[in-house]
Amino acid sequence: MFWGLTVFMPVGVTYLSAFLLLVALLVAGGWRERAVRLRGNPMWWPVMIYIAWTLVVLAFEPHYPQTASNLVHGLRIALTVLMALALTRDEAVWALRGFWFIGLVNMVMIALYYSVGFPLLEPWRGVLTLVGNKSISNALLFTIMGATAVVAGLHALAQRRLWQAAAAFALPLAVVAIITLVLPSRTSLLALLIAIAAACVHQWRRQLKVLAVAMVVVGAVVAAGLLNSPAVQQKFELGIQEIEAAQAGAVSEGSWVVRYYMYRDTARMIIDRPLGGWGIGGWTEQWHLRGPKLLADYNMPHNDFLWMGSQAGVIGSVSLLAIILTAVWLAWRRDDLPGRRAFVATLVLLIATSVNSALRDAQIGLAILWVSMVYLRLAQVPGDAWQALVPRRDAANAAAPAVPATAQPQA
Repeated sequence: MFWGLTVFMPVGVTYLSAFLLLVALLVAGGWRERAVRLRGNPMWWPVMIYIAWTLVVLAFEPHYPQTASNLVHGLRIALTVLMALALTRDEAVWALRGFWFIGLVNMVMIALYYSVGFPLLEPWRGVLTLVGNKSISNALLFTIMGATAVVAGLHALAQRRLWQAAAAFALPLAVVAIITLVLPSRTSLLALLIAIAAACVHQWRRQLKVLAVAMVVVGAVVAAGLLNSPAVQQKFELGIQEIEAAQAGAVSEGSWVVRYYMYRDTARMIIDRPLGGWGIGGWTEQWHLRGPKLLADYNMPHNDFLWMGSQAGVIGSVSLLAIILTAVWLAWRRDDLPGRRAFVATLVLLIATSVNSALRDAQIGLAILWVSMVYLRLAQVPGDAWQALVPRRDAANAAAPAVPATAQPQA
C-alpha cells in the first residue's frame, strides 16, 4: 500500500517505497509459492529473455560512463514487473487501495488549490503544477484512473444502471480537465482517447452492431467535446507545427521537434549496429555525435524501445516490447471486467512507452509500470478482486466469528 500511496510523490520517495517492498517480500517468506507463481506466469519468459540479453550485451559490447546507470534502470524495469506479479491477491489489493486513495485525494487537492488556495508543499508540487517528467508521470496516472472509470461506466451502462454510469463518467471528465489545464500532456490525452475506444472494443468485441454504435457515440463525443476545446486544439496544432518545422530542418526545444530528431537518429543507430547495439549506456555518446548540439543534454530518446534497440540491438528492443505486448495480450484475453481494467492500464503504459521514456525514466517508470502491473496481477486471479477494494460491512460481518446469544431467563 505504501508504494501505491507514493506514486504521485517525488521519485526519491517512490524509490524508497520500492526498496521497502523488496525488503518486505524477502522478510515475509513464502518464496517458494511466489517463485512458482512467477514461473507459471506468461510474463516470466519475456522478462527473463530481456534480462539475459541485457547481460550478454553488457559482457561483450563496449562500456561507457553511462553504462552503470543505464544497467540499473534496465534491471529496475524487470524487477518492478517481477515484484508486482509476485504479490498475493490481498497484497495487490492493498497496493491498489493505496493508489486509488491517494489519486482521489490528489484530485480534491487540485480542486481546492485552484479554488480556495493553500500553501504549495514540495511533495505535491508535481501534482499541483507542471514541473517536468514527474508531472507527466502524474498525468499518466490520472489517465489510468480515468480509463478505469470509463470501463466501470460502460459496464454499468450495459447493465442499464444509468445513475452508476453517470457517476463513473464524471471521473474521466475531471481527468480531462487535469491533463489539459493543470498538467497539460498530449501523451496522456491521446492515451485516454485510445483507451476509451479500446474499452469499447474489449467489451463489445462479440457484438459488432453494438460496438459500431458505441464507436460512433465515442467519436461524436470526442469531436464535440475535446476537439472543439481551444486548449486541446492548440496542443495538437502545436505538435503538427513542430513536426513540420523539424522536417524543414529547424532545431528547437519544442516537444515534437526533439522527438523527431531523437527518433530519426536513434533509428539510424539501430540500423548501423542491429545485432548487439552500441552497448549498455551507448545511446548518450552516440546522441552527442549525431544529434543537434542544442539538444545534446538529453540522456534518453523519449521511446524506450528505441533506447533499448540502440544499446542492445533489435533483440533488446523486441524483448522489451514483448514484455509490454504480453501484458496487453494477457489483459485482452480475459474478456470480463477485471481483464478490461488491466487492458486499458497496460495500453496506457504501451502508448506512454512509445512516445516517452515511461520505463527508462524512473520519475515515470517507477509509478506507471508498477500500477499497470498491479492491475495485471489482479486480472490473473479468479473472480473480481476489485470487489475487495472497499470492504463491505456485510462482508465484514460475514467474516466475523459467530457470538453465541446470551441466554435469556424464562418468564
